[in-house]
Amino acid sequence: MNCSCLSMSEMLMFCVFVRCLRLGRRCALLLSVVLSGLLGIMACLSNSPSTFPFLRLCQGSTLAGVFLSSYIARLEWCDPPHRLMVSMVSGFFAVFAELLLPGLAVLCRDWPVLQAVATLPLLLLLSYWCCASVFPESPRWLIATSQISQAKKCLQSFSARNGMCVSDELYPAETLLSEIDEVFPEDIQPEYHHVVELRHTRVIWKNCLILGFTLFIGTGIQYCFTRNLHIYSPHFYFSYFLRVLTGALACVFLCVSVDRFGRRGMLLLAAIVTGLSSLLLLALTQYLHGGLVLVLSVVGLLSSQALAMLSVFFGSEVMPTVVRGGTLGLIMAAGCVGMAASSLMELQNNGGYFLHHVIFASFAVLSVLCIMLLPETKHKPLPDSLKDGERQRRPPLFLSHISQDNPPLLRMQPQSSEYNRDSYSRLVTATKKMLTKDALPYKISISPQAPLLSSNGTVPDANEDSS
Repeated sequence: MNCSCLSMSEMLMFCVFVRCLRLGRRCALLLSVVLSGLLGIMACLSNSPSTFPFLRLCQGSTLAGVFLSSYIARLEWCDPPHRLMVSMVSGFFAVFAELLLPGLAVLCRDWPVLQAVATLPLLLLLSYWCCASVFPESPRWLIATSQISQAKKCLQSFSARNGMCVSDELYPAETLLSEIDEVFPEDIQPEYHHVVELRHTRVIWKNCLILGFTLFIGTGIQYCFTRNLHIYSPHFYFSYFLRVLTGALACVFLCVSVDRFGRRGMLLLAAIVTGLSSLLLLALTQYLHGGLVLVLSVVGLLSSQALAMLSVFFGSEVMPTVVRGGTLGLIMAAGCVGMAASSLMELQNNGGYFLHHVIFASFAVLSVLCIMLLPETKHKPLPDSLKDGERQRRPPLFLSHISQDNPPLLRMQPQSSEYNRDSYSRLVTATKKMLTKDALPYKISISPQAPLLSSNGTVPDANEDSS
C-alpha cells in the first residue's frame, strides 16, 4: 500500500512541479529539498499510525521535485558528447542506493529510525543554499527565457572558476558574451512558457506523448516479469536484488550502445525485446522449461528497465529548454502511473494478472511503431525555443544508397568552405575592442618621405635631398 501511495503521490507531484520550474532549476531544487526535509523530520517525530503514512506520501511528492530539477540541471550543464555518461552515472548512484536500502533496513529495524537515516542526506543538501557555486543556475535556461543579466553573471562565474579571464584576453567566453550583447537588447524582458502552449505545437506534443507512452510501458510491464521470479524463490530479497542488478546492467548497456547506435535505434530495440519477451511468456509459459522462463523474465526485465531509462533521457533531450521541466514532468508522471498499476496488482493478490499482461504486451508492440516517429538527438545541441523543438524531424529509417548499376558520370563533391564562424566572431570582437580602446597597444610610425614628383612635375634634385 505504501509503494502504491508513493507512486501516485509522485505522479501528482510531477504534474504540480510543472509550474514550479518557472522559478528556475536551482530555486526549484532548494524548495523541494526544504519541503522534503521538513516532512521527513515530521515523519520521524510522528507517533500516530495514520499520520506517518500521510507524511511519507507528502515527502515522496516533494522528492519527485528534487529528482526532476537535478536531472534537468545536469543535462543542461553538459555538452553533447558527455550528456549520456553524466545521466547514466546518476543512474548508477540510484542503483547503489537501492542496494544499500535493505542493509539499512536490517540495521535500523524500525520505520522512524530508517526515516531519520534517509532524511539526513536531504538536510546536507541545504548547503546548496549558502554555496551557489556547488549547484548554480542553468545558463541555458536563463538565456532561453531572456534573463540576460543573470546569464552573463553565471557565465562569468563559470569562466572565473575555470581560470579564464574574460576581461582583457580573447577567450571563447568573451566571444560568447559579445554575441549575447549583439543578439539581445539591453531592455529585454524575461519570457516564460508553460506546457499549455503545447496545444499550439505539432511535433513537441507528439514527442512528449510517445515518450510518456514508452515510459508507461517500461515501468508497468516490469511486474509481468518479476511475478515469474517468485516461483524460484519465495523470499522478497531474490526478486528485489535481481531487479536492481538488471537495472545496473541496463545502465551499462545504455552507456556502451546509445552513443554508437543512436537514441532512437536503441529505444526501438528495447521496445522490441520487451514486447517479444512478454508475448512469449504470455503464450508459452505453460509449455516452456523453468530455466527458459527465468531467462525470458530476466531479459524482459533488463530490456524494460532500459526502455524506461532511455525514455526519460530521450525526453529530456528532445523537449525544448523553455518547457523542458513541464514536459519531462508529464512524461515521468506517466511512468508513475505504470508503477502504480504494478503496485495495485500486488494489492489485489494477482487478480486480473492475465488482463494486465495482455494489455501491456499489446502496448509494447504498438510502441514499436510509435518510436519510429521520433527524431534523433545523438551529438546534437539541445533545442531551446519552441521553434527549435518544432524543427526536429525524424531521420529516414533506411539510408539511401547510390545504385551501382547506374552510377553518376561525374561525382560532385562539395568544396569545403573556409569560413569559420568562431574565427570570424573572434575577429569581430577583437576589432571592436581595438576601436573602443582609448590608447592603442602599439603605434604605427611612418617615416616622412619626399614625393617622387614635385608640384611642377619635375623630379627633385639629388643634391637638394642630400642638403
